[in-house]
Amino acid sequence: MNNLPTPDMRLRRLRRTAGIRRMLTSPMPGPEKFIWPVFVVEGTGIRQPIEAMPGQFRYSVDTLLEAVEEVRDMGISGLMIFGVVGDNHKSEDASYASQPESIVPVAVKAIKAKFPDLVIFTDICVCEYTSHGHCGILSNGEVVNDPSLELLAKMSVCHAEAGADGVAPSAMMDGQVAAIRYALDDIGLQDTILMSYSTKFASAMYGPFREAAGSAPSSGDRSGYQADYRNPSAALRESELDETEGADIQMVKPALFYLDIIAEIKRQSSLPLASYNVSGEYSMLIASAERGWGDLKSLVRESVFALNRAGTDIFISYWANQYNKFLKD
Repeated sequence: MNNLPTPDMRLRRLRRTAGIRRMLTSPMPGPEKFIWPVFVVEGTGIRQPIEAMPGQFRYSVDTLLEAVEEVRDMGISGLMIFGVVGDNHKSEDASYASQPESIVPVAVKAIKAKFPDLVIFTDICVCEYTSHGHCGILSNGEVVNDPSLELLAKMSVCHAEAGADGVAPSAMMDGQVAAIRYALDDIGLQDTILMSYSTKFASAMYGPFREAAGSAPSSGDRSGYQADYRNPSAALRESELDETEGADIQMVKPALFYLDIIAEIKRQSSLPLASYNVSGEYSMLIASAERGWGDLKSLVRESVFALNRAGTDIFISYWANQYNKFLKD
């Protein structure tokens, strides 16, 4: 056995101690890189647990302000606000989505008044406000593109006027970025950031979100407008088109199943790139840990670093409000 060849290269030298490893590895992305997605409801004193998403809640504005203070103190840079409304505010044309008294602009004003330095984005989609649960105007069972653009533009203007730093269209309508940019610029809101869900896939990973937002379509699905995961070339074209239409930030959603798409968009574009670490990705790690199939902190850290390695600049993640527990070095 003494005649066995010895290794020419000894890579383990650079892994021998914790100090050496820390010196040579990249740091975990800091809290300033994170945006926390939150669900806001009408009423007061509400902090309702979301069963499918342990650690996340539906908040009324007053309780949301308390929760926001905690994440602000962690160093989290911003929020992505989703409105959740009752059936009395849902309609075929989603008119409530663009009313100044609706829940999202009310929440934006309250948060900005108390935390002016927090960066506030709002989700721009009408699925939470339509009686049918689809992301635009429905005609003969199909979502019609061009009439839906006006809804998205009005909603964006409403949120920007309330004080949102940025709007994030997620409906995947053709031309939505150009329509929203034109509407904002036309009334002097040219400084409003446009973060486009530029590559949003028709994914099975949104299940827990459907419970949280109450936005499941009453019939059919969204495969006619969200990107098909079997067609990556078309998904990349979505991103390219949104950049030409004036997006300031691009986004891939979901994240963990699409590291190749994240890396490719990062390669071909100089725009900042966000990844939305969606509800299903969040909940499956918790479920695995609860079954004893992995340590949750290790799972969270490895998954976030995978997104970082692929090229993510901004992390839209439900782990944000638990940053100190799972991600702080």
